[in-house]
Amino acid sequence: MIWMQKWRENRLFSPFVIELLIIMFIVEFVKGALLITILPVYMKTGLGASAFIIGWTLAAQYIGDNVLRTPVGWIIDKLGYRTTMLTGVLLTFISVVLIATTSEYIWMIVGCAMLGFGTAPLWPCVITGTTEVAGEDGKATIMSVVYMAWLSGVGLGPVAINFFVGENHYTTAFRLLIACMTVVVLVALFLPRKSKASQSAEKAVMHSSRAAAPLMQRISAYLSEVRRSMSVSPLMFPAMFAQTFALGILTPILTLYAKEVLKLSSLEYSMFLVAGGAVTVICLVPMGKWVDRRGIRPFLITGFTISAAALLLFTYAKSMTILYVLVALLGIGYAFIIPSWNALIASAIPPEKRGAVWGFFLTIEGLGMIVGPIVSGKLWDVYGYHAPFLMSGGVLVLLLVLQMFISIPKKGMVR
Repeated sequence: MIWMQKWRENRLFSPFVIELLIIMFIVEFVKGALLITILPVYMKTGLGASAFIIGWTLAAQYIGDNVLRTPVGWIIDKLGYRTTMLTGVLLTFISVVLIATTSEYIWMIVGCAMLGFGTAPLWPCVITGTTEVAGEDGKATIMSVVYMAWLSGVGLGPVAINFFVGENHYTTAFRLLIACMTVVVLVALFLPRKSKASQSAEKAVMHSSRAAAPLMQRISAYLSEVRRSMSVSPLMFPAMFAQTFALGILTPILTLYAKEVLKLSSLEYSMFLVAGGAVTVICLVPMGKWVDRRGIRPFLITGFTISAAALLLFTYAKSMTILYVLVALLGIGYAFIIPSWNALIASAIPPEKRGAVWGFFLTIEGLGMIVGPIVSGKLWDVYGYHAPFLMSGGVLVLLLVLQMFISIPKKGMVR
């Protein structure tokens, strides 16, 4: 009975948080299945598209997602979770239907751009909502739970959808994804209309003369307030970019390295990914709890050190056993980095402007994921397969040094 009472009192397992995590998992499942498994092969074999067209189609999704993250954060603060998320998941639902029913390249690109616009509210809504519920004492723990939902969806989607894809027949797979998005729309209907922060801000605005000001003037004034209220080191912005840039460098060349250099089969490559991903998922929640109890800095130092060492040594390993150990170490390193890094960012965000600031921060991080793959391909072509891994590890070493000069606000530390 005591444990049941503690469960009910635990804000991290409130219906609101569970709804956000369900939406996160299913949407990332659908995105992973579409972008990694279905679209590249479907467009190549089923529609006869060139690699150039396929590249632009996938790029349309990510650009649409990243461009809208900052304004979406402002919309969350003003309109609340239900309106923002419901609009996004409805756009995502329509995009999946469009992709499933069209055979024209232009409509495929439009569908992917719409997918990006639709998923843009996902991270700002989920991070804003969950960190608001978690409060000061649970930032790292809740971020671990969020990333566990994200990694599970991203990892499971591309693998599970293979069981529903026949010999160039994608009807069953598309039907499954449409069913998944139907569930997401229904869950989004149960989200609260307004956050506590936005309700307080709305009451204040009602008593303010600025309420009658033109829209652009109000947005400008709002962003000025956000800038003044942030207690963040100027070094945080290049550090946020560098953190995702290091990850973005690895995104396009991991498969290339596994297939062309290591000569791994599809099963061996899957096991390779599981070795790192499963370790990260398993370790995230315990690490998050330790960060909340012990503080942010020790975990940042440990995580950047382990991850940088694993990447710098990765392409020089001579046996598969050592490679699996390095992949597992990389997974452990990121299990240290994810909760501590996001707790550091969350500690600098004013509660009353949580949506707008998270949206702005996620836009900066998204730029790293856009630039990283571009740089990675050039490094691979010009300097060989060692270069991207060395660059990624070098960036993490730079972050290890840089974070020493970023002050951690007292409210970001749990004593």
